Amino acid sequence: MGNRIIKIKKEDAILVGIDFQERLMPAMKGNEELEATAVKLVKGCRILGVPILMTQQYTKGLGSTVPAIAEAITASLGDDIPETVFEHIEKTSFSAMGEPAFVEALEKLRKKTVIISGIEAHVCVQQTVIDLLEKGYHVFVANDCISSRNNTDKKYSQRRMGDAGAVGTTMESILFELCGGAKEPGFKQISALVK
Repeated sequence: MGNRIIKIKKEDAILVGIDFQERLMPAMKGNEELEATAVKLVKGCRILGVPILMTQQYTKGLGSTVPAIAEAITASLGDDIPETVFEHIEKTSFSAMGEPAFVEALEKLRKKTVIISGIEAHVCVQQTVIDLLEKGYHVFVANDCISSRNNTDKKYSQRRMGDAGAVGTTMESILFELCGGAKEPGFKQISALVK
């Protein structure tokens, strides 16, 4: 991406949540804050009509997506926001891009901007981000919606993803950029959500 300035536009964006699973989350640094922030990102993307893809790594061994995040995908958020069914894409490859079902779902959406959240930052998140960049996607990493078991791994993965061309940012920054202005649809809901 070099020095090109890229904006997140909701008509071209998708949120990807990587492996927020029951047996992984308790081991993450700051897991409670991570979960709360990820829930806000999911709800905000739903309010703004941004599609969401969720992965689970070897569900049999690592469990399902944690209830709070799964419920954020299906929760009723108002009359004008369609209810959804929680579905995940099963994977065993660390990179979501190594899973044909994920690649197919991503290509079907025809979006070129991918917002990334998930765990662990230095394994599945990092490998997915690098593979997405390699395929020409614009990648934004919600740094407050990723984690690892220790801060050193997270810090160096953030550096590596940034060096590769991903843009590091935050949940709130992403949601307000997607919204675009105080008179835009969803602004009041987003403002209430991030408080």
